[in-house]
Amino acid sequence: MKRFLVTAVILFTALAIANAKADSPDPLFQDDAALRVEITAPFSRLINERPKDREFPGSFTFKGPDGAAVELELQVRARGKFRHTNCDFPPLFLNFKRSEVAGTLFDQQNRLKMVVHCKDSGRYQQSVLQEYLAYRILNSLTDRSFQVRLLDVTYVDSEDRRPRMVRSAFLIEHENRLADRLGMQRQNIFPERVGDIQADHLNLTSVFQYLIGNTDFSPILGSQTECCHNYAMFGTDDGPLLAIPFDFDMSGFVHTPYARPHQELDIDDVRQRLYQGFCVNNRYVEASVAEILQTRDTLYALVADLQALDESVRVRLTGYMDEFYETIGDSQGVEREILDRCIEKTASG
Repeated sequence: MKRFLVTAVILFTALAIANAKADSPDPLFQDDAALRVEITAPFSRLINERPKDREFPGSFTFKGPDGAAVELELQVRARGKFRHTNCDFPPLFLNFKRSEVAGTLFDQQNRLKMVVHCKDSGRYQQSVLQEYLAYRILNSLTDRSFQVRLLDVTYVDSEDRRPRMVRSAFLIEHENRLADRLGMQRQNIFPERVGDIQADHLNLTSVFQYLIGNTDFSPILGSQTECCHNYAMFGTDDGPLLAIPFDFDMSGFVHTPYARPHQELDIDDVRQRLYQGFCVNNRYVEASVAEILQTRDTLYALVADLQALDESVRVRLTGYMDEFYETIGDSQGVEREILDRCIEKTASG
């Protein structure tokens, strides 16, 4: 165990240096406080029709630093895949006018994904907060991740066919803004093999996925012409690709009512953890584990400090993280649950 920890500290230091290259996020994503906003749009039509190729006019209002209301015009459309067709309220895309956001909190933002409640129930409301926390956990482990901003949204139907309602939601950093922050470009290509992806960062995100109990991802498999399954690829003209994960609603940490593990996996419930990292990157497991051990107090504090979280959910999440830390805090647990259960496949063929 002592040798494991010494080696882990050395590798963790190297990994931390490698992960410290991203610039600071835009102002919108530099504050952890929930932003109170009001969105006005024809939500009845958007929800009932939900075309992916049609935008609806609307407005987005929030308070500026001086307390005065800032109202921005925008176009709203439905987005998403599974949630688009299986939820009562589809995820949204907010398209702002660049000329209007200049000089505001939304400076440099023009097309943002917004994660919303799937159905109008307390459990789904909590699911939004839990997925937000999953992103924040990854943010705490590496700056090379999609930043998020929590919202308290008042929805106003511009056609007065639906009552006003207030729900939690969150915004996700746009791929282009993340690419600029990384000094890279978004790459919509399939890696030919795992070795084409930056190994240390990929392994860190693989252990993170194990932490949150997520198996709904693959950096080397996609659908049709789209790469990759819940991973976005970034890169430069030379060097390996950087794989950054997103969409954590199928994880045991979020535990949405619709979450089910893939039928080919040897688990019956998404709350059962199953490591999906690649064996070829096992040499980075010690560093990944060391980094997550190093940030343990920070990760627990994220769960403890989110006031909108129901206490029963907070207790469940804390217990779920306890199980993870019990595993990685023991070298035999790491070997049994991570090193010995890695995926041998290294190519997308």
